[in-house]
Formats: sequence, structure tokens, C-alpha cells
Amino acid sequence: MQRILIVEDEQDIADLIAFNLKRSGFEVGKAHDGIDGLDKALRERPDLIVLDLMLPGRDGYSVFRELRRDSRTVGIPVIMLTARAQTEDRIQGLEAGADDYLTKPFSPKELILRVQAVLKRSEAPPGNVDFNFGPFRFDKNALKFYLDNEPSELTATEFKLLLFLCERAGRPQDRNDLLRTVWGYSDASHSRTLDTHMKRLRQKLGDRGTWIETVRGVGYRVAKPEE
Repeated sequence: MQRILIVEDEQDIADLIAFNLKRSGFEVGKAHDGIDGLDKALRERPDLIVLDLMLPGRDGYSVFRELRRDSRTVGIPVIMLTARAQTEDRIQGLEAGADDYLTKPFSPKELILRVQAVLKRSEAPPGNVDFNFGPFRFDKNALKFYLDNEPSELTATEFKLLLFLCERAGRPQDRNDLLRTVWGYSDASHSRTLDTHMKRLRQKLGDRGTWIETVRGVGYRVAKPEE
């Protein structure tokens, strides 16, 4: 049974999330401030964390940065949850490296679907264990990525997105297809989510970031490396 940690200071919201997650077959833990949430995340290492941003003791962004710095929690997917509905707040969360972002008020059904989609992205993809593309090596079994034989830290979402593009190198991939395949949903309101992840990927790939090309009016593609 997969375990979800809810870090939310509003008791009624935490209870609502926990009730729906348990009903969907998940084991659930709860914390009501940032300090306790970080402590439980490091000790319990859940399969996914639902993290509110406006927390007492230590705010959600601070907790998230610590999760990504610690080797015990760096690979745990995080869904940020907040009352901030502005687009820039959502983009800030995604640029920080969150796997998804949901604003209050929210539908419990949508939250469950997001949780399931993020967990699915964190699973090893089917097929051969390794995939090589120029200086890129994807270890599908461990969801590890290597650039020039050196490990490079990608989130599960970034890993799936780059792998999907590299396996179809040279061919433009439609934005909606990318959203549906990698995120599990597709609509205009989430288009910036894709752009934000592409920006992060380009930064992490350094000079090879230029291989990710924007195809105007379509989406993105990865250029084939020169022989």
C-alpha cells in the first residue's frame, strides 16, 4: 500500500484529503506544521507528499527546498497545495521542482486523480532497462539519468518528459500529447506547466539544453545529435 504524507495546517482540509485518500486505497500520514512535516518526511519517506505552502513553523517552500537537498527525500514526488490561485504562484512552485500544483478550493476527486497520475509517472517505464541517446543515458529501472556518464538529478516528471522526447527524436511532439502522456491530463490552463518543465530541463542539461527545440504552433522536439 502506497503511503501519502499530508502536510496541511487546516485540520478540516487535512481530514478531507486523508478521508478521500484512504477511500482510494492509500495509507495516510498527517502533519500540521512545516517542522513536523519535514521531520516525518525524512523519517517515514512516503511515496508522495501533499504539501501546503502557507504553514506555521516553516513555510512550504522552505520545507520543499530541504526535501530536495536531502538524499533521503530528493526523489519523493510532491504536490503543492495552496490558497494562492495566481498563475505566477503556480509557476513558482513548478519552477522550484514540484511535480504538480493544486489550488484551494479543490475537488477531492481531482486531487486523487493528480496523486494517481504523479505516482504513475514515478514508476519505471516499460521496455528495456536502459535507453541511450548521444551523451544521455536513461536507467528506466531506477529512474536515473546520466549526462556524459555523470549522474544528473532529474525529477520523475522531468525524466519521463525527456525520455519521451528522446525516444521520438527529430519528430515534433504536440503539446497536448505531451501533457496527456506525461501528466495524465491536457487542457489550456496547464500549458504553462509544460513550458516550466522544459525551462528547467534546458537549465539542467547545460549546453545540451539547446537540443530541446520549440516547434511554434505545435510543441517541442529533441534534435538528433550529430554523428
